[in-house]
Amino acid sequence: MTVRRQFVQCFSPAGLHRMSYKEWGDPQNPKVLICVHGITRVGDDFDALASALMDEYRVICPDVVGRGYSDRLANPQLYQIPQYVSDMVTLIARLNPQTIDWFGTSMGGLIGLILASMKDNPIRKLILNDVGPSLRFDGLKRIGELIGQDVRFDTFEQGVQFIREVSSSFGLHTDAQWEKLARDVLRQNAEGKWIRHYDLGLALPVQATTLEAAAIGEKMLWAAYDAIRCETLLVRGAESDLLSVETAQQMQIRGPRAQLIEIPGVGHAPTFINADQIAIARDFLLN
Repeated sequence: MTVRRQFVQCFSPAGLHRMSYKEWGDPQNPKVLICVHGITRVGDDFDALASALMDEYRVICPDVVGRGYSDRLANPQLYQIPQYVSDMVTLIARLNPQTIDWFGTSMGGLIGLILASMKDNPIRKLILNDVGPSLRFDGLKRIGELIGQDVRFDTFEQGVQFIREVSSSFGLHTDAQWEKLARDVLRQNAEGKWIRHYDLGLALPVQATTLEAAAIGEKMLWAAYDAIRCETLLVRGAESDLLSVETAQQMQIRGPRAQLIEIPGVGHAPTFINADQIAIARDFLLN
């Protein structure tokens, strides 16, 4: 298995920072798949998907700034989509790919949506995993409250139980899968406590979002979605509290007219760890 952890230097108004990413497969492969995680997750989420696709692609799985092995920003108010898009443009320039396909879960999907809307962008195929231009405000508030909690656990097992509880909407997983999902986003601090592997400041911009601001953002996201021209697949957890049925239906008739696949028994968001979900991505990307 060929996998490497790399870093790329990026810029923000607060200064320079490094973004970490995992690179799977042949570094000379001109076909690149970029997989970007949700707001509290990390690039390790895509280990199973990357392993399944690395024979076809050079698979790139970044830790978005503020998470995992990437740097933390001096100004937490910068933890927003424009900064993330800027960092991804820097990453793409580093990779210098011939073509790019994009898999984005939740926040990662919004980053891909914006990139795919831009003139002369390199994205060939786009997978939006349980996210769209309209997001339920109550779902956003739930996420904002959750990510700001300064949780600390004496044992890893306690941390696993916490992740299972707050991530129950991910659907059914084995004990081993839950342990990996927890280990990817927990780390031990100097006192030996298990804590979250991200900057708690991520919560500040989300918690500050008002209904009015959300409405303005939604209008901008729909305009971006309508500008997308690449082939697009929308995956929706059938029990999602973030992406509504109505929004998914609109996404099928507007912009790139996304194909829609719903996954039963799952909310926000499908993890694409299990073989049946990986097959959905593989079939769309390679056919």
